[in-house]
Amino acid sequence: MNKKLQALKYILFDFIAAAIAWALFFRFRKMYLEPSKFGYEVPLNIDDAFIYGLLFIPTCWVLLYAATGFYKTPYRKSRLKELSQTLTVSILGCTLLFFVFILDDEINTYKDYYLSYLYILFFHFVITYLFRFLITSRTVYRIQNREIGFNTIMIGSNEKAVALFLEMKGEKKSFGNKFIGFARVNKKEEYLLKDHLPFLGNTSELKKIVQENDIEEAIIAIESSEHKGLENIIGELEGLNVIVKVIPDMYDILSGSVKMSSIFGAPLITINREIMPAWQQTVKRGIDIAASLFVLTVFSPLYLIVSILVKSSSKGPVIFSQERIGIHGKPFMIHKFRSMYTDAEKLGPALSSENDPRITPFGKFMRKTRLDEIPQFYNVLIGDMALVGPRPERQFFIDKIVKKAAHYNHLLKVRPGITSWGQVKYGYAENVDQMIERLKYDIIYIENMSLTVDIKILIYTVLIVMKGSGK
Repeated sequence: MNKKLQALKYILFDFIAAAIAWALFFRFRKMYLEPSKFGYEVPLNIDDAFIYGLLFIPTCWVLLYAATGFYKTPYRKSRLKELSQTLTVSILGCTLLFFVFILDDEINTYKDYYLSYLYILFFHFVITYLFRFLITSRTVYRIQNREIGFNTIMIGSNEKAVALFLEMKGEKKSFGNKFIGFARVNKKEEYLLKDHLPFLGNTSELKKIVQENDIEEAIIAIESSEHKGLENIIGELEGLNVIVKVIPDMYDILSGSVKMSSIFGAPLITINREIMPAWQQTVKRGIDIAASLFVLTVFSPLYLIVSILVKSSSKGPVIFSQERIGIHGKPFMIHKFRSMYTDAEKLGPALSSENDPRITPFGKFMRKTRLDEIPQFYNVLIGDMALVGPRPERQFFIDKIVKKAAHYNHLLKVRPGITSWGQVKYGYAENVDQMIERLKYDIIYIENMSLTVDIKILIYTVLIVMKGSGK
């Protein structure tokens, strides 16, 4: 499957649909609205304004659809959901279009305004959805006939896993699961599923299995005796870009946890991975980029002063760079103004403490005012980090944390941040236990993630910087 090519199909036909709709509206203007106003026929001339509009307006439509996340999962489309999404965004876009481009038109009566709005909305929605329906229907047909599929791993190895695998394999129409193999929970001499799928490894090796086999879905089908390992399994999958589904028990069904997503197929609980609505994610990223550009340019004289003070306070480079773990477990290099002496970790990785002798005198001031974090705006600009998000850690400490708190991997679902609720409430952690204590604040943040919460955290961070009260 070529996801980029599939997304490009939607983008291309959305652009064409918007261009056709705008051309039809232009024709409607010239053949009905303007003659009604002026009392004579108006020639249908193709001028520069029309050409520019035919390029600019469809581009804006594509950007609007991208902002709402429509192109993120081009192979996982529901025609019914697509209908409601297309209608909702069409209403929003046409409303903006009306107030920006149509409201200043010369009209005969106010009824012409209503006609204009309904005309552009009708044609834009119908043409856009028609193209999308055709592309999605073709994709659904290919998925159902097993021409394309999503690499899937079965987690479980005995009766439930075998029964589910045979049920899904026996369905006349596939739901896109292309089983690569299975992972087991408890070690046994024989695994029932081994007769049907290759054994890929233990659940403790899920990250490696997912990365090596390009897994997109994981279906958990474990026995009742293996349920104690469920938390660790979810924890292993948490930071990975994988859709996780679980076999429901009767309690889940009666309590309403199982939501019907298809008339046919095995009933499965899909663990929701969508933390923020797509439009909020787009706005959040836009704010990150804008704020980073502002800080990196406007406050550049401050960086020169800080650089001179860092250099004069101790020997060594001005900028300290270190590998940290980011979203979906991907490593990146974080950049900070150096606040420690150059040989600070000659004995191995170690966390800093309040009276840490490794911190330079000026480094203590920078840590209290968060000045050492300023170069991380570059990390935000290039997409490694966000303004607000859990603080990124080194793999060395992540391994120690996960032994005591497997749910740490929950943090890897989002970009790490320059500041976080855990950082505001707790400050720098001095040991693994404090990192675990701070963890609960970051998990609560992720579960309640929104633009409003981000703004509150940023305000508190600014107050800490101004007061110099950081820990």
